[in-house]
Amino acid sequence: MDAEGKYVIRHDGLVTKHDRETLNGHKGMVLWFTGLSGSGKSTIASHVEKALFDLGMRTYLLDGDTLRCGLNRDLGFSARDRKENLRRIGEVAKLFVDAGIITLCAFISPYRSDRENVRRLFPDGTFLEIYVKCDLEECMRRDPKGLYKKARQGLIKGFTGLDAPYEEPLHPDLIIDTTTTPLNTAVSSVLTLLGVSPPTV
Repeated sequence: MDAEGKYVIRHDGLVTKHDRETLNGHKGMVLWFTGLSGSGKSTIASHVEKALFDLGMRTYLLDGDTLRCGLNRDLGFSARDRKENLRRIGEVAKLFVDAGIITLCAFISPYRSDRENVRRLFPDGTFLEIYVKCDLEECMRRDPKGLYKKARQGLIKGFTGLDAPYEEPLHPDLIIDTTTTPLNTAVSSVLTLLGVSPPTV
């Protein structure tokens, strides 16, 4: 900590996390969706958020591209920058959870150590890791943003799954294999993990 940093003193307001959770009617927590580009992380997270919102729950979705367009626009894709990217995201998610919000985070987050560093920011039971598993070949076939094509052309270096590693979670709270699992089943499995019944249509 530098000379100025040692004089930084946390200020706690009059409204507590418990107060906010009582008002919201549920606890704040993180649902962390990890997997290869094109695996379906953001799609599933978006539909889960909508289902929770329709049930009257306070939610917010943090997505990789959204954060890189603003807060993390100064970061690249080296291992060091990816680490800092997730560190910042973890701190942002921590603020949302303190506000009593169910925070859905959809990030490739390829390194186990970085994901574990984020997990350690949260009390037990308030961070759920969801591995959105999908064969690389299927992700490349989908290629919704055309990124695999650019990577294979040499236009993108250090692309996860091709010339950069993806470390699968060892003990995720939920695995969704989107190679074979329909979207509605995937969403239902997340809601079941939370102990929540899907909203009626």
